[in-house]
Amino acid sequence: MFDKLNGVERRYQELETLLSDPNVLKDQDAYQKYAREHSEIGEIVDAFREYRQADREMDESIELQRDGDPEIKELARDEAERLAEKKQRLEARLKKLLMPRDPNDRKNILLEIRAGAGGDEAGLFAGDLFRMYGRYAENQGWKVELMDHHETGAGGFKEVIAMVHGQGAYSRLKFESGTHRVQRVPTTETQGRIHTSAVTVAVLPEAEEVELNVDPGELKIDVYRSTGPGGQSVNTTDSAVRITHLPTGVVVICQDEKSQWKNKAKAMKVLRARLLDRMVQEQTDKRSEERKSQIGSGDRSGRIRTYNFPQGRVTDHRIGLTLYKLDSILQGDLDPVIDELVTFYQAQALQQNADSFEGQPAVMDHP
Repeated sequence: MFDKLNGVERRYQELETLLSDPNVLKDQDAYQKYAREHSEIGEIVDAFREYRQADREMDESIELQRDGDPEIKELARDEAERLAEKKQRLEARLKKLLMPRDPNDRKNILLEIRAGAGGDEAGLFAGDLFRMYGRYAENQGWKVELMDHHETGAGGFKEVIAMVHGQGAYSRLKFESGTHRVQRVPTTETQGRIHTSAVTVAVLPEAEEVELNVDPGELKIDVYRSTGPGGQSVNTTDSAVRITHLPTGVVVICQDEKSQWKNKAKAMKVLRARLLDRMVQEQTDKRSEERKSQIGSGDRSGRIRTYNFPQGRVTDHRIGLTLYKLDSILQGDLDPVIDELVTFYQAQALQQNADSFEGQPAVMDHP
């Protein structure tokens, strides 16, 4: 671990030199890139230097314990104990800071919600989830941009797709991908029986053009008249856009805007996000046969959460968490659930990272 930390510190020093280089200062793209990396590893370097200082001070305290003065020996012994605890805390912090970070965590997200089994009730719950995520985004200071939607006759959604713009949106919502189950009595149920319906949620990191080059020659673009409820352009102008990515067969449709070029721009955002997600899933498949146990694997076949209305209960089945806060959660108070998921998976990653350091000395050697 300390070899890695020494390497991080050397890179930090290199970045400090680069950031003061006149040639880099002239190139804003390069400057921003180096400044971002400098900021990201700064916390690691600060903690490492603090650990190294505590290590030196501890050696000095151990040396003072050989002093002939009993009072000095006692003070040195107390100081050594304090420094040992400090080093332990710093070492735990450094291990956490060295955990591999998801490069997508800072990105905006594409949020896709689709009604599954359950008919109209599933569509209504899809609407409930969309409002829940919208309120959560509002609480975070994020912006929600509706990309496309298809309503049901009962006032719900067959499908709703939105882009969520905000720093760290993916880091907070990436755990929401999966099947969300709802248990409640539908308004049309005369016998008071509880029905179970399902809605699928997909959270995809936004793909920038520089990350994923889509060859225009591999796209089939069709335009046609919009359908369903909408403004004056519905059924009167060819504003709806359907883009097919021929190599993969991925199809994206967008008709929310009156302008054809705006619909095309939105559809391309959705297409890039889906293609990036597909690429990440393929890479994940190659790395592990146990996709379902991995964070961000994109496996959405399993039920991840149940919303039980009669009991006012929300249960996340991945971590065995049950909260009797259904109303507040549906109003966008998702942090109690998300915080537990983040803690669980961070602990899991920390353990895996710790295993890679097993057998290395806990105390670093220094000059």
